[in-house]
Amino acid sequence: MDYQDLVRDAMAAAVRSPLRGRVADYIPALAEADPAAFGMAIATVDGRVFGAGDWQQPFSVQSVSKLFTLALALAEGGDGLWTGVGREPSGNPFNSLVQLETEHGIPRNPFINAGALVVTDRLLELTGDAVGTVLDFLRAESGDPAVAVNRAVAASEAEHGHRNAAMAHFMAGYGNLRNPVEDVLTHYYAHCAIETSCRDLALAGLFLARHGVRTDGSRLLSRSEAKRINAVLLTCGTYDAAGEFAYRVGLPGKSGVGGGVLAVLPGRGTVCTWSPGLDAAGNSVLGVAALDALTTATGWSVF
Repeated sequence: MDYQDLVRDAMAAAVRSPLRGRVADYIPALAEADPAAFGMAIATVDGRVFGAGDWQQPFSVQSVSKLFTLALALAEGGDGLWTGVGREPSGNPFNSLVQLETEHGIPRNPFINAGALVVTDRLLELTGDAVGTVLDFLRAESGDPAVAVNRAVAASEAEHGHRNAAMAHFMAGYGNLRNPVEDVLTHYYAHCAIETSCRDLALAGLFLARHGVRTDGSRLLSRSEAKRINAVLLTCGTYDAAGEFAYRVGLPGKSGVGGGVLAVLPGRGTVCTWSPGLDAAGNSVLGVAALDALTTATGWSVF
C-alpha cells in the first residue's frame, strides 16, 4: 500500500470542496495563522511516517494536547481520575459553563475545557510539572527535541481566558481542583500553546494505535485503558460535533482550534491533519474533509 499516495489523494479530495472555514480569532495569537496552510501525515505502528503539504510545519496544538494530558494522568494515577471528570458528550460548546452548576462542578468529559482543567490539575498533583511531563512525552515519542511551548500564545490565552478562569474557580469552589487555580491555569494554557507538526503528533499518538505501548516498547497504558481513551475520543473528541465526525470519519480523534486533528487507526497507525480554517464547532474544515476522504477510500474505520 502506498501511504504517500493515500495522503496526497485525501488532501486533493478535501481541497475540491469550496468550504474553508475561519481561522480562530478569539485568541489573538491564533488569528495570525496562515488560512491557506494545509498538511497531513500518516504514521504506521512500526514507526514509518508519510506526509504531504505543510506536514512538517509547527502549529499550535491547542486541545489536541488534551488527549496526551489524559493519557499521562491515567498512567500516573489510575482510574481515580474519573471521580472528578465524566466520560459523556456535553452537548454544549467546549468553553461552556452551563452544566457545571447543575452537575456540582464535575465536567462532562476530559476534552471540554473544564474537564481538561481537572485533568491538568491531577497531572500537576501527580508529577509536580504537568507541562514538562507532556513536553517530555511528545519529544520522546516524536523524536523531536524542538517540541516546545509558544510563550506568546500562552500569554495571549491567559490574557483572554476569562471563561477558563471562571470555570476553574467554580470547580475549585466544589473542591474539584487540588492545586491553586492560577497554577492549574498556567499549566493548562502552556499545554494548549505547545507547537509541533503533523509529523510529530502522528508519531506521538501511536501509543493509542499500539494499544498502550510506547515507541521504545514500554507500556504506558494497559490495553483496556487505551481502548477506553479511544472510546472517549470517539464520543467526545471533536467538541460538539463528535457525532458528525464519527459519521464521516469513523475513527477516534481529537481536534484543536489551532486547526489540528489527530485520529487513531487502532492496530494500524495514526493520521494527523492541519488546516487553520474552522467550522462553527471549532474543527478544521479541510482536516476533517481529508480524513473523511481517507477513510472512505480505504475503508479504515472502527465500524
